Amino acid sequence: MKGKASMRLAALLLALTLLGGLSVSAAASSEEAADAAEKNGEIYILYTSDVHCGIDEGFGYAGVAAIRDSLEAQGYTTLLVDNGDAIQGAPVGMLSEGETVIGLMNEVGYDIAIPGNHEFDYGMERFLALTEMADFPYISCNFNHLGELVFEPYIIEEVAGRAIAFVGVTTPQTLVSSTPSIFQDDEGAYIYGFMGDTTGEALYGAVQAAVDAARAEGAELVYVMGHLGLDAPAQPWTYADVIEHTTGVDVFLDGHSHDTEQVVMKDAAGQDVVRSACGTKLANIGYSHISADGEVLETGLWSWTNDIALPTLLGIENDAAAAVDAANAALSALTDEVIAYTAFPLTISDPVETDAAGSPIRMVRRAETNLGDLCADALRIQTGADVAVIGGGNVRVTIDAGAVTYGDILSVLPFQNQICVLEVTGQQLLDGLEWGCKSLPGEFGSFLQVSGMYYEVDVSVPSGCTEDENGMMVGIEGERRVKNVTVGGKPVEPDAVYTLAGADYTLCQNGDGLTAFDGAAIQIENAGLDSRILIDYIVDTLGGVIPDDYADPTGQGRIVILDEGES
Repeated sequence: MKGKASMRLAALLLALTLLGGLSVSAAASSEEAADAAEKNGEIYILYTSDVHCGIDEGFGYAGVAAIRDSLEAQGYTTLLVDNGDAIQGAPVGMLSEGETVIGLMNEVGYDIAIPGNHEFDYGMERFLALTEMADFPYISCNFNHLGELVFEPYIIEEVAGRAIAFVGVTTPQTLVSSTPSIFQDDEGAYIYGFMGDTTGEALYGAVQAAVDAARAEGAELVYVMGHLGLDAPAQPWTYADVIEHTTGVDVFLDGHSHDTEQVVMKDAAGQDVVRSACGTKLANIGYSHISADGEVLETGLWSWTNDIALPTLLGIENDAAAAVDAANAALSALTDEVIAYTAFPLTISDPVETDAAGSPIRMVRRAETNLGDLCADALRIQTGADVAVIGGGNVRVTIDAGAVTYGDILSVLPFQNQICVLEVTGQQLLDGLEWGCKSLPGEFGSFLQVSGMYYEVDVSVPSGCTEDENGMMVGIEGERRVKNVTVGGKPVEPDAVYTLAGADYTLCQNGDGLTAFDGAAIQIENAGLDSRILIDYIVDTLGGVIPDDYADPTGQGRIVILDEGES
């Protein structure tokens, strides 16, 4: 307890220091003071990533704007960039299909952004329309349409007399971590891509070409804005893979995996490259401080671990705060209705452990949780299917104990996936579970939370899952990790047919590369939106009260992860 209090005090003192000892409202809104400040020749590049509609969480957009204005008022020149996954993840983005968040980013004054994989969740046409609404450019050296880049691969900013290049790069995993059909034509052929060959060479070449072109154009420093991450399933497209195979990058600002790792590693020429990631939901703001003579002095994070968001705790009043308040007011009329009550948290995270930054450790993509059970049960019971699955990547936030609102459910299931029911064989179930467990003990978006089923996973057995150049499941070789699968309490029969409920993203659209259910007969094509089905289950079937059956945060024992040597 003392440690957490100390961290909160340190974060509060940091915020007050960044605000320069001024009153918050004055530091945050005095554009005249910032314009009049005598510049010291130094630069702060501020960056965010994976905000996922967390507009008033952590530092909040109002806090980002306040810190930037304060730095400007102290004589620094600033740039503010975003590394993707800003517009999706909560009702404020979903109900406006991203427009509200883009408007807030305009208000805060972002200078550059790149697309993350979830920028495409509202469809390609919508994403491209949103980029036209943005007052800042999107860049990407690898996002292409029929081989032609959609955006400029890099941009050079003239800042405090320095030419600083920014190169954008988005994970090729996007083809499977967003809905694959978004990137296909009517015949199912891919017309959009991210240069994701299985060797990684196409991606490395795209980054290197952009870096070389920027250097040739006069860039003194090169920053890569990446949405690549560090997760093993993303290989050979992780940030480390790219750095190891390229030269000429000074700093790599990264996102996608929601981590906060700060790393210095060697590039292909043996030169040090700083890699910095800033987590999610504005719990951290990344920064890179450049001296007046053009030296990168420090790259790191400012973290806000308090339970109360910085704008609320410090009473920040600026244009961004007013815009956030207006967005929330419009949203609250729709989402504040209480629909249920729970006496305990329904969680996606480890109930005890936290990471180095003090944030909860997400578990729903690698282990059973009570919220995963609840969501899967809703799909099975409301559709009448034999079994149901839901990818852990679809279940996004924890519901705290107390009143449960419509907005809570929209935040848990923000993608608004259509639910379908398929007729699948037992073998297809086994294959789907095996694919979902391929990354254990690491995370994977299609780790399957289940209802009506039980299974064990032996993580000492290497995954035998194979995939093609687009990350699509091809087959399973050798011994299997998933064992002792039961349906309705009986061993699964490979040749038997079962009805399976789940999101069309998972079952029909090869989300996260899952092809195990291809060819299955569709029993119900449109059973309803996942959030609507969950609401109906909680309100109508459960009577508006979450029963004690769901009290254990680790779930009801449907998924057992075996340690090495157990059987």
